[in-house]
Amino acid sequence: MPTETIGALAIIIGVIGRFWPVWIALAIVLTLSFTFRGRLGLYGQLFESGVGVAGVTICFFWLFTAMFAHVIAPFDPLTQVAVMKDAMPGTVVPDQGLVYYFGGDKLARDVFSRMIFGSRIVLIIAPAATAFALMVGTTLGLPAGYYGGKIDALLSFLANLVLAFPVILLFYLLVTPGIVETGLPHWIARVFFIVPIIFFGTLFFTRYKNRPQLLAVQMALIVILGGWVYLGLAFDADPLGIISIDPNQLNIFVAVVFASSPGVFRIVRGLTMDIKTRDYVAAAQTRGESPWYIMLWEILPNARGPLIVDACLRIGYTTILLGTLGYFGLGLAPESPDWGTAIKDASRLLRSFIHPALPPVVALMTFVLGLNLLADALREQSLKD
Repeated sequence: MPTETIGALAIIIGVIGRFWPVWIALAIVLTLSFTFRGRLGLYGQLFESGVGVAGVTICFFWLFTAMFAHVIAPFDPLTQVAVMKDAMPGTVVPDQGLVYYFGGDKLARDVFSRMIFGSRIVLIIAPAATAFALMVGTTLGLPAGYYGGKIDALLSFLANLVLAFPVILLFYLLVTPGIVETGLPHWIARVFFIVPIIFFGTLFFTRYKNRPQLLAVQMALIVILGGWVYLGLAFDADPLGIISIDPNQLNIFVAVVFASSPGVFRIVRGLTMDIKTRDYVAAAQTRGESPWYIMLWEILPNARGPLIVDACLRIGYTTILLGTLGYFGLGLAPESPDWGTAIKDASRLLRSFIHPALPPVVALMTFVLGLNLLADALREQSLKD
């Protein structure tokens, strides 16, 4: 067993030093943001309050950590060094000179490196799933709020039906092996992944239908690029072999979008019912604009404030749900470095000041805190407007 270790101060200095690309990127982005905040619209206004600065800084910290994970982490998250099983924090790897800053887990993997690479999983799944949930909820919420009547009653009933299930139970049902083997998540994914194509196709058609040449170019790009991405994600049939998604990640993605879309639907429906009574909507109706033009180009832009705030909060909720699923073994593959799985794997206590579950817990907590602070700052700015 290795015996050489470094002290607590050396661990702190070493960890801070490993984040050197993050510090450089943060310094550049924050300096430019402060310098040109007057020209950056809503983003620039976030720097007028301490809450906004803190939220932006924390979110950018984890974004850059995910981007530079391969530089920051001293080891691959799956690398096992036999002699480092349950290694104490600060243990030096024999014959390599590298350090397990936060110790090793029961499979002799570096806890620090797994925490760093875990940020990539969170930063990919949570925002992407939230974006799809926003598009699905918006696509259904706009007509429900605008038309009302039977359309509203049917869509609201379906949304309330999904919301009636406890979220954890709903996630559990969607990712259990029995449900996965039926192929249900894949069929749901094929429906969800086609929504952006329909959404953007309708968006540009309603805007540029009187300019056929420009519309033809835009529709061609949507069909070609959207179809390419759709084949890769929904059918794993990308002809170029570039776009694909791991089956476990697909199951989690579907579960998140399925559970989050009804909440977005209710928000968009309520906003639409309020905004459709405004004068500029009546003016668009007087001009003879189509209902979908009014929904997408008159109502939706004026509902963006609450939706942006909700998106920030929803990414945080999704992060917590991913951690919960991983902790219960219902998330990604067992060897995945996602934070929930890392917390679950840290079931054996280390007699040290750094428990192996502490790094992923702090990572999850700080990322969600940053999103909440960002949402608070955005809400303050929307109230001023």
